[in-house]
Amino acid sequence: MRASTALFTASAATVVAAQSASTYYTATGAADVAAAAATALTLSPTSNVKGKAFDRIAIIWLENTDYTLASGDPNLSWLAEKGIKLTNNFAVTHPSEPNYAAAIGGDYFGMNNDAFNFIDKNVSTVIDLLEEKGISWGEYQEDQPYSGFEGFAWVNQKTGANDYVRKHNPAVLYDDNTINFERLAKIKNLTMFQQDLENDTLPQWMFITPNMTSDGHDTSVTVAGAWTRKFVEPLLNDKRFMKNTLVLITFDENSTYSLKNKIVGILLGDAVPQKLVNTTDNHFYNHYSSIATVEANWGLSTLGRWDVGANVYDWVSKYTGDELRDYSASAMAKHWYNQSYDGVFNSAPHYPVYPKPNLCLERHGRKVQENIKKTWRGSKNPTYYLDTIEVNDHSNPPFRYGFN
Repeated sequence: MRASTALFTASAATVVAAQSASTYYTATGAADVAAAAATALTLSPTSNVKGKAFDRIAIIWLENTDYTLASGDPNLSWLAEKGIKLTNNFAVTHPSEPNYAAAIGGDYFGMNNDAFNFIDKNVSTVIDLLEEKGISWGEYQEDQPYSGFEGFAWVNQKTGANDYVRKHNPAVLYDDNTINFERLAKIKNLTMFQQDLENDTLPQWMFITPNMTSDGHDTSVTVAGAWTRKFVEPLLNDKRFMKNTLVLITFDENSTYSLKNKIVGILLGDAVPQKLVNTTDNHFYNHYSSIATVEANWGLSTLGRWDVGANVYDWVSKYTGDELRDYSASAMAKHWYNQSYDGVFNSAPHYPVYPKPNLCLERHGRKVQENIKKTWRGSKNPTYYLDTIEVNDHSNPPFRYGFN
């Protein structure tokens, strides 16, 4: 079904059911926010599950910057010199929200907008895979008004400027997370990062989103680069944070839609081998690579979506045994990743059905999670997921999904 409050294609009963399951904390009025904040639960669970290449990962996303422009920023260049620069790294579509959805769910389900979308509770994310192995996780969202806030946005109460926006918060897009109050409690304001750092209660997997000023969305890459260096630089020598830790700094998408959707990616932290500091990696990666890398590092199950075929980051693959693949020149020539293929959340869907995970996929011994198999085994929905890095885009839509 289509689960969006902005784009109604399902029956009224279906929409009501979807909202009642996942919109407990969506009110954005000042009084409503204050009341919810007074009772909202906040949790900071910890774990210590050893990984093959790293034991902790912090993922930081910035906004809307072409590869060449981001590469030229002095602060981002300084950070790249502290680790590995990914020189062939791509977003998966435009605009922002589908990229954030893809970053933890392995697909964007046709989304081509920044609407008030709710992804059905039977769609799992990397969070399900982490919890299955007892790996702690958390999100830190700058200027989110309280833990678990699900509202569309929260503006600066003094200036009216954009601060927190839901479209940049991947976990809250999925009903699978928001129907669970304990999961909501782990989706926190960025101020909680410093508190968790002080208390030694940082999780092993974390997703960090600056506000609309800090991430460059409403400002520039100069602002984003300065914010990122100010945030990351002190952590590089902080033993409370650097515990075999990998930091990924990247962007949601580029800003020039007429160019291929190439973005800067930087891997740094004490988990990165010293011999690889201030080097580059030219293998093909996209947003699904971060999921695949986490799966490979901790030996997790998979989602059965585009995560399965994605390249694991090269230096991590040396520990996990994964083989990297090259993107064929002919495929690269026709894939630009600037528009979304059709699907449930498309603004004008021709085929509004969730694709079934490919339950038969297996990558280097990693199989689709059993709970996902149980959920989807009897589904007659088609699937288009393959074990490949050459994923679809608008100009090259999925096969057997109402297009070909």
